[in-house]
Formats: sequence, structure tokens, C-alpha cells
Amino acid sequence: MKECNQCGKCCVNYSDGGLSVTADEVEYWEIFRPHISNFVSEGKIWIDPDTGKQLKRCPWLKQLPGEEKYICDIYFDRPDDCKHYPVTIEQMVKDECEMLEPRDLADPTQGQTDLDLLMIDCRPSVK
Repeated sequence: MKECNQCGKCCVNYSDGGLSVTADEVEYWEIFRPHISNFVSEGKIWIDPDTGKQLKRCPWLKQLPGEEKYICDIYFDRPDDCKHYPVTIEQMVKDECEMLEPRDLADPTQGQTDLDLLMIDCRPSVK
């Protein structure tokens, strides 16, 4: 498994209504990050505050000038769905994730183990 190369595919694939957000996340944003909570409406995220319509792309995803790399302007305050991605090898294949290597596809069980180890600090522990 490769390190993330900031291709932005995950953000583009899920930013148009494919993410969920918890009430706790929304409350945190309302109190501490109102510029983020402006893009929340009725529990849905990345809603245009002017039109009330779902944005096609996350408003916080920025392409680096002259590069095929992206950054997240709210990286430390991003939704848990973003923090936990990617979850499965199957999801990564579907999303054409560039972290995958041929060996991950040849042995998906080991690939999933490698992914789980890589993401151990990003996901909640299973009890």
C-alpha cells in the first residue's frame, strides 16, 4: 500500500452528498468553526449557503496550483467520514484510489490488513 498522494479522488467522489456527519460534529462546527457550519443544512453537509442546494464538490477541497494534488482547507476539522476513509480495499478499487498496489489486489486479505494498520490512528477502535 502506498502513502496517499493527494490525488483528491476520494474527496471528489464523496463530496456531493456521499458523506454523513454526526450531530456532535455539527455542534462543534457551530460553536468553534461557524465558517464550516454555514455549509450544513438539515444534517446534510456541503450545502450552498446561498441557494440551499447540494454542492457538487466539497467547498474545502483545493487543487494546488499547477499540480494534480489537492489539499483540504479544514483537514483537522473535517468530518469523521473523511478521517476514516478509505475503509475497505473494495472501496478503494471502486474509487480508483492511487494508494493501491498490484500486491494489494493480488491478495486483498493482506491488503485489507495493511490498510487497517495504516489507518489505525484515524479510525475509532473496535471494542
